[in-house]
Amino acid sequence: MKTSNYFINYFETLYQSYQSIDPAQLEKVAKLVRETYHSRGKIILIGNGGSAAIASHLSIDLTKAAKIRAINFNEASLLTCFSNDYGYEHWVEKAIEFYADKNDLVILISSSGQSKNIINGAKKAEDIKLPLVTLSGFMKDNPLRSMGDINLWVNSTDYNMVENTHQIWLLSVVDYLIENGQSKE
Repeated sequence: MKTSNYFINYFETLYQSYQSIDPAQLEKVAKLVRETYHSRGKIILIGNGGSAAIASHLSIDLTKAAKIRAINFNEASLLTCFSNDYGYEHWVEKAIEFYADKNDLVILISSSGQSKNIINGAKKAEDIKLPLVTLSGFMKDNPLRSMGDINLWVNSTDYNMVENTHQIWLLSVVDYLIENGQSKE
């Protein structure tokens, strides 16, 4: 395949992936974020690897640009401490247990939807009755996809397609909130 054809096909596939979401789903996410803001809660974003980078990016944009409190757990000391003390598969649930308050919103990101630590975090969010948004890809019936109040799924098994799509969808929510004023009803 010619190099230029590769990139043409790649960007067409990425565009189709971005477009695969029902905009009403993104509006529901924005509504949950806005409700969290009004109830003086915070947004908790968690992922692994590239998804952790997305969580970090989103927490900064929500806090700085949209003026909505948001946190992520990408600090090496916290990750290694909680992983050492509770096991890697339990660090997310423990972080939620220690840091979540009753009016918070949890957003969990896992490309495969099968990461044990993220699934355990989703169970903890459900147990303490926090609203939960999940983002996943790969298999349509992945475990994470069935756990949230809102579940955004990318029909791809390519990590970069899934992660790029998750990031664009979430950034579009931030831009929507900024454009429409996050404090509007």
